[in-house]
Amino acid sequence: MKIMSDEMLVAAYRDALKHDKNKSEIETLKTEVHKRGLSPKLEKE
Repeated sequence: MKIMSDEMLVAAYRDALKHDKNKSEIETLKTEVHKRGLSPKLEKE
């Protein structure tokens, strides 16, 4: 994964959830979001 700012990471995560990207991409982004202590304010259950 390329290096992203916090804002870019959250935007990529939200975009992946909205467009139902593959599960591994979503999990990778979610892991990085939580590792950085960010809150994307959009969780898919």
